[in-house]
Amino acid sequence: MTQPGRRRIYLMRHGHVDYFAPELTEPRSVPLTEDGRRQARACRDALRHVPFDIALHSGLPRTRETCEIILAANANAPAPCAEPGFEELKSGWIRATSREELAARIAFCFDGAEEDGARFLPDGEKFADAERRIVSALEKTILTRAWRTALIVAHEGVNRIILGWTTGGGLKSVAAFEQDLCCVNIIDVDVTPAAGGGLQVERAVLKAANVTPYDYVKGGLPRTSLEHLFEVDFGGARPRGVSQS
Repeated sequence: MTQPGRRRIYLMRHGHVDYFAPELTEPRSVPLTEDGRRQARACRDALRHVPFDIALHSGLPRTRETCEIILAANANAPAPCAEPGFEELKSGWIRATSREELAARIAFCFDGAEEDGARFLPDGEKFADAERRIVSALEKTILTRAWRTALIVAHEGVNRIILGWTTGGGLKSVAAFEQDLCCVNIIDVDVTPAAGGGLQVERAVLKAANVTPYDYVKGGLPRTSLEHLFEVDFGGARPRGVSQS
């Protein structure tokens, strides 16, 4: 059982992937591209001296591979483990004939996440259900495991929800948290004894958000992560056919 004290979480998003790779038949199984592995190696070098006690990923290949690369330079790295509660928000089937069309369908999908019944894309998981699933996995990790420093490699939507939990903004704030590919967020969590026994999260502090060791000042990242991922540029305008919520 974990003890009271301060925990530090290095929360990352996986590296670059290509959902349009010719050989890809199952989007969930998409691996990192060489660009994604380069991004992960830059993060590996930046984090090589961090004394991780535990390392978790969502169980999907892109987060597992990113996690393994990050830990490769750490001689005392823990064995990475899958935590299904950190899987990306589940979406329905989207029919698209091009990167541009798919990106337009996904753009601004976090707007209005706090509204009753709001879902992640058509027929997808309700944001409220995803928040319960992700926060439950996070609190279980914090309150039932013995560690001081953790690495969690997850996904854009998962990270946005965790950052909303950290800052107290909840689902209303998730649209404001950009998560570039292979970015690093740092969250400090204070754990104290609960009045009725056990432990509780006393407070959470966001120490750093969306840091990209492969481009610290983001000079080469002028677009949103979605635009970079799908190689499109909406020029700051909402794509046609995409509603406000």
